[in-house]
Amino acid sequence: MKKASLGFVWFLQLISSIICVLDRSQFPPSFLFGTATSSYQIEGAYLASNKSLSNWDVFTHLPDKIVDGSNADVTDNHYYLYMEDVELMDSLGVNAYRFSISWSRVLPKGRFGDVDPVGIEFYDKLIDALLNKGIQPFVTLNHYDLPQYLEDRYGSWLSFQMQEDYTHFVEVCFETFGDRVKYWSTFNEPNITVTLGYLSGSYPPNHCSDSSCISGDSEIEPYIAAHNLILAHASAVNLYRKKYQVKQGGMIGIVVDCIWYEPLRDTPTDRLAVQRALAFGVAWFLDPIIYGDYPPEVRQIVGSRLPIFSEQEKELLSNKLDFIGINHYTTLYVKDCLFSHCERLGTPPGDAFVHFTGERDGVLIGEPTPAPTFYLVPDGMEKTIMYFKERYNNTPMFITENGYAQANYLGDSVKDLLNDTKRIEYLQSYLESLKSAISQGADVRGFIIWSLLDNFEWTYGYTLRFGLYYVNWTTLERIPKLSALWYKQFLNGEKKIDQDSSHTTIRPLLSHSNVLQK
Repeated sequence: MKKASLGFVWFLQLISSIICVLDRSQFPPSFLFGTATSSYQIEGAYLASNKSLSNWDVFTHLPDKIVDGSNADVTDNHYYLYMEDVELMDSLGVNAYRFSISWSRVLPKGRFGDVDPVGIEFYDKLIDALLNKGIQPFVTLNHYDLPQYLEDRYGSWLSFQMQEDYTHFVEVCFETFGDRVKYWSTFNEPNITVTLGYLSGSYPPNHCSDSSCISGDSEIEPYIAAHNLILAHASAVNLYRKKYQVKQGGMIGIVVDCIWYEPLRDTPTDRLAVQRALAFGVAWFLDPIIYGDYPPEVRQIVGSRLPIFSEQEKELLSNKLDFIGINHYTTLYVKDCLFSHCERLGTPPGDAFVHFTGERDGVLIGEPTPAPTFYLVPDGMEKTIMYFKERYNNTPMFITENGYAQANYLGDSVKDLLNDTKRIEYLQSYLESLKSAISQGADVRGFIIWSLLDNFEWTYGYTLRFGLYYVNWTTLERIPKLSALWYKQFLNGEKKIDQDSSHTTIRPLLSHSNVLQK
């Protein structure tokens, strides 16, 4: 086996000029610093053992759904290369790894079939390998993907039956892995699952009122799906509280996506539009969990289309959660469309009556990044955290995703992709903003970078690279980018990146084309 040879002169020239304004010592000793991935985006092995097809396995094989026509049948092949990926994390010095469990790998037919012991074995080995390196598993129980079998059988999140199926799945996970997992997230970004799955139809199950979708009703279905997701969360927390939490000693929460919004104009209507955008984007899910009902901003507009929680369901919701996970990347301007006519866009839901944009009077809100609508606006991190602090009584928080995308154009050199100084600038500036929020009393307990590896980025396929590690999609070679070295030095408490360490830190892993699953 041989190591790839790229040379390090250009790295050394860059390293010498990068000064880290922050280091690990400026955050609490118990603070979690980690990296994140999700099962569908990195595992590959989509038909290994008895695993069933997930909704994303099916969706990505439909024409015109992914911008580059790709899928994650192989992607990073983490299912077979997980030990090397654990070594990557260990070399960085992180103390947490956020990953998700594939429902289709553990329960291929949900509660209508048996547990797959091979799927269980994979996650058992991954968890044990992490703990052996002193890395805490931070487990997301559902990160978009679910067995297509449940979609075909009863329509997944449009049916109350999904609550029962999800509770069965999480109990298998609590029972099997809970002795070692201390951080559980019920869902990743249910607000995105619902908006893109049932309003715009750009995610599975491709439901919307438009002719581009297979079926759906954008006026009704998003609220039904959200209701079932919220109650599934409540059922999982209730189960964990009553049966597992005391003996296992873990925490359970939920992860939401949060774009920060600024008013396009400093007017009362645009300021109200910001509140509506946040209500339909975040509070739609968190208010029922924290306070037992939907936010008034949502109920006033949606009216009878919004489901009502029964007294029994409100009792179930009283279990709340132990923490809120926040995925934050960008800030946008918001314009009111309720009191003035303008084009309403699909995220947040159209019922928020807002228009969002990245520019005002021809000036961008921040430096654009290759990810559409993602801009460099560091103070959005602080404002996001303070919003959560104030609205949700300073419930403990984790920044569960924050990161920077590189465009992956045909012909880009590996050298250019490894030289990701923009990512370092982005992460440093957002960490500064996070530190400011903590200094104001915000109970934030961790920061997790998206992502460990370049991977399959949902409908963007392989056109964006978020990884600290470059992945060669032909050989599956992992090569650390400059940001990986920066993160390692940051976690070691070093103010300046050490040139001497680059010879041992920046090195490629081995090629594994022999284990590619076709």
